[in-house]
Amino acid sequence: MTTGTTGVDDTDPAPDRNRLPRPLRPFRTGRYRLLATALGLSLAGSGMWAVAVVWQVIAIGAGPSELSLIATASGVGLVATALLGGVVADRASRRRIILLAQAAKALGAGSVAVAATMDLLTPGHLIAVAAVLGIADGFFYPAYSALVPAVVPQDDLLAANGIEGVLRPTLMQAAGPGAAGALISVFAPGMAFVAIAAVHLLAATCTAIMREPETRDRTARAGNPVQSAVSDLRAGFAYLLTTPWLVGTLTFAVTLVLVAGGPIQVLLPFAIRDQGAGGPQAFALALACYGLGGVIGSLTMSALPLPRRYLSVMLLAWGGGCLPLAVLGAADQLGIMIAALFLHGALTSGAGVIWGTLLQRRVPPAMLGRISSLDFFVSLSAAPLSMALVGPAAAEWGIRSVFLMAAIVPLTVAVLAIALARLRRDELDHPLTGAR
Repeated sequence: MTTGTTGVDDTDPAPDRNRLPRPLRPFRTGRYRLLATALGLSLAGSGMWAVAVVWQVIAIGAGPSELSLIATASGVGLVATALLGGVVADRASRRRIILLAQAAKALGAGSVAVAATMDLLTPGHLIAVAAVLGIADGFFYPAYSALVPAVVPQDDLLAANGIEGVLRPTLMQAAGPGAAGALISVFAPGMAFVAIAAVHLLAATCTAIMREPETRDRTARAGNPVQSAVSDLRAGFAYLLTTPWLVGTLTFAVTLVLVAGGPIQVLLPFAIRDQGAGGPQAFALALACYGLGGVIGSLTMSALPLPRRYLSVMLLAWGGGCLPLAVLGAADQLGIMIAALFLHGALTSGAGVIWGTLLQRRVPPAMLGRISSLDFFVSLSAAPLSMALVGPAAAEWGIRSVFLMAAIVPLTVAVLAIALARLRRDELDHPLTGAR
């Protein structure tokens, strides 16, 4: 593989490729090593922020209301810019977008560290920085997803998405929060923000030294920039709505997040407590095993060839992976609940690896940023609604019934999507030959 702008081969020799296990083959490309490092550092920084901001809020004498506003600001910033981020990713240098996003996050976290050290930090400052971080992520993720196919050989895309599936729970849910907790236990919370700024600055540095890989032509849009951006976004929606496999998959995804996201995020700790399976430590262990399942599922899928029936396998793995959730509403033993969460994490994360690869293989490169952002936006929009509805639903029907619904509905919708969108015919008509 050669760079699009320099013609210099940054891929290791073919014998080295064969020595690497399939899940690690993307690392033979120098640009991917830098991009994956930038992603890992960004995920670690996000995980550190989630812990550091809580203790910083406490340190300045604020409480749950202020913390809620901070979390809301981050979510609003992310949702508000996700679609625009996709448009920009299809019009500008994706590498430069990632660099600027990481630099913005470094500056935001650095400003918190400085203000905390000088005893000038206020809840308003944290709310503003949280919004900046959300906005930065709204540009970062579509650009990253669209950039991967330009730096990774096509046969290694499945493995690259598997690596992302491993990095996300490992760094954002485990290592990042753990590092922040360790720093806060020894120093003041402000030191954790110094570390957050440092990791995002390192991520920006990795992106800055990565060669520009894109070869696609960029034609200047004439006329009003806002009208041009709206036109690009309209074209993205038009492509989505006229592509049956995208409509079917995203319809399923909305259902999955709506019926399964809230129960896991909101009801799981109450299920563990009320059914006598344990307390906070049991809940933490259950979440850890859920994340471990995601890591194993991502690694396993990345080590295998892409299934011939990739659409059917993906949706059935997502839907079938929700069946173990029925156990969470009925079991009274922690081990059984952990096993169910592990299996759910493994199957759904494995399906996610296929999904990321599918987007990168079948969506036109010039449209990939917008479609990635639409996918991102759909998931973000359904998650808050799910968490808002799950509490009243549990009060009305009980936790067991809600988890049973979360187990059954996704698989039912998956089967309907496969049939109504004619995905079995689509995957035969569009084989991804040689995909790994």
